[in-house]
Amino acid sequence: MQIAMFSTLILLGIFLLVSLYIITKTLKERLIPNPHLPPGSLGWPLIGETLNYLGTCLAGRPDWFLRDRMEKHDPQVFKTSLFGETVAVFCGPAGNKFLFSNENKLVNLWWPRSVKKLLKSSLVNVAGDEAKRIRRILLTFLDPDALKRYIERMDLVTQHHISTLWEGKEEVKVHPTVNLYTFELSCRLFISIDDPLHISKLAHHFDVFLKGVIHFPINIPGTRFYRASKAADAIKEELRLISRRRRAALDKKMASPTQDLLSHLLVTSDASGKFLSETEIVDNILLLLFASHDTTTSVITCVMKYLAELPEVYQTVLREQIDIAKSKEPGELLKWEDIQKMRYSWNVVSKILRLMPPVRGAFREAIVDFTYAGYTIPRGWKVYWSPMTTSKDPTLFPNAEQFDASRYDGAGPAPYSYVPFGGGPRICLGNEYARPQILVFLHNIVKRFKWDLLIPDEKVPYDPMPAPSQGLPIRLRPTA
Repeated sequence: MQIAMFSTLILLGIFLLVSLYIITKTLKERLIPNPHLPPGSLGWPLIGETLNYLGTCLAGRPDWFLRDRMEKHDPQVFKTSLFGETVAVFCGPAGNKFLFSNENKLVNLWWPRSVKKLLKSSLVNVAGDEAKRIRRILLTFLDPDALKRYIERMDLVTQHHISTLWEGKEEVKVHPTVNLYTFELSCRLFISIDDPLHISKLAHHFDVFLKGVIHFPINIPGTRFYRASKAADAIKEELRLISRRRRAALDKKMASPTQDLLSHLLVTSDASGKFLSETEIVDNILLLLFASHDTTTSVITCVMKYLAELPEVYQTVLREQIDIAKSKEPGELLKWEDIQKMRYSWNVVSKILRLMPPVRGAFREAIVDFTYAGYTIPRGWKVYWSPMTTSKDPTLFPNAEQFDASRYDGAGPAPYSYVPFGGGPRICLGNEYARPQILVFLHNIVKRFKWDLLIPDEKVPYDPMPAPSQGLPIRLRPTA
């Protein structure tokens, strides 16, 4: 009894000392700012400025949070507190270049604890040589040379999706419908799941996962993170079963090593002959489903909204796609060469990627003390970059809201000013995959339909990615 009471008192004492340290450190940072650190505000203890940040995201304008502090504190770098972490926000092309050029030297990739807990053995949780090893294995499936052989399959899946869920309909809610398409396409190309019921079951879990993947990591029933954690467990268990069945099929020569991403990960080793473990395969497939699904849904939805608002741009996209269709034999599927001809269409997509990037930004962690713009960034601080610190800057993009196809021709925008996929060694894994995925859908949808917005002024909040609040309902009309 006395031993138990003594142990309890020791634990209570440790808890009080830790609490006192955190409170003292927090008050000191807020009340006695260090002049060598970037200017800014850490907001409230523990929650910092997280609620302000999430509020601007839900209003559809996360750039407001950034612009306000750039004007108030420093346009190059400012400090804040997000998701329980002290963060230095790097701004502008110079800030982007600095971070992208110093990966594994001054900074390493970092994500909020919620992401790290849900994607434990994936690329987001490793750095240095281990990150390079996993990234090389994944990129041999996602680079342009490998993707060329999947364009025809993308076209088939897209045509089937449109004939099933769009044709014969007068009205469609774009976001949830496109969400089914992008998830189905990823399921087919990554793990060869064709059964609609199986895809629907996984999609339900995935939607729950997405709502809590970037959130406070409070694992209590009823919270977003708790529900996301349960959904992630269900997805991973399903992926483990699929992986084991595939390994057995490969051993019996009943499956192809180039069948999909899963087969590729099961048979591909690194330079030393080491293979990914089952846990690494499962977590990295979940990561790629996360990276390739909701982001692309957001872009396609916003492109369709934009084309409805600017019919002259729609007509130019239509002409380009009709010309490509006319160059092919009846029933002939799209090929990689056709994707390269969709230059104007990709310029339209590029505008959306600039003004409404699906990813608000990404975190790094300072692995050493370093100096930037005259300020000290202490080791252990989190560092954040966002494409939104440059995307609407009138000095970089005159008449930023106006569509100008020539912005992306030739050399394109100024270096490090247009970074929807990030840059450097940690550039988005799926950037090459996203391009044909979006363009194949655009080719097939504009050939068949024109559309009108049923809610012209519909709001587009970020939660966590831009998605129209009512799903973007549209009225369809045949193109011909």
